[in-house]
Amino acid sequence: MKHIFFYLFIIPAFLFAANPEPKEINWITFEQAIALNKTNPKPIIVDVYTDWCHWCKVMDKETYTNTTITDYINQNYYAVKFDAEQKEPITFNGQTFKYITSGRRGHHEFAEVILKGQLSYPSTVFFNKEEKVVYVAPGYLKKPVMEKLINFMHQEVYLTKDWDTFEQGFKSKL
Repeated sequence: MKHIFFYLFIIPAFLFAANPEPKEINWITFEQAIALNKTNPKPIIVDVYTDWCHWCKVMDKETYTNTTITDYINQNYYAVKFDAEQKEPITFNGQTFKYITSGRRGHHEFAEVILKGQLSYPSTVFFNKEEKVVYVAPGYLKKPVMEKLINFMHQEVYLTKDWDTFEQGFKSKL
């Protein structure tokens, strides 16, 4: 009887501990991030994606489920997932941004503004605590690059060091 208990309860618990569920980022809307930033300033990270974008889905599955990355983003950023083709308007800094119809697919004016006219998906946009865009990283970001980038931007290392100097001294937790 002891052996059955061991196999039914101890081993499954061990397997569960060895393979924890992937964590999720606490995604919020851009408007929520701005409102929260007013009372508790933090940088804002915006994942600009589209539903049809293959690399956006890969980044969601491989990069944004890594525990080191999700924990860091959840602790240090307001995280926004923004569909570059969403139809709902966004008001930011007194200006309303809307969806623009263009051919088969349109895009949202807000995506165009924060991506500085370079509509590339996925793109990761970093806002500082003052709600200004400080960096746009176009394309799919693998875990090691994302880990460095979220640290570089959150710690505002970009104000005093170049990327190469930062990268040489960076100690990964992946």
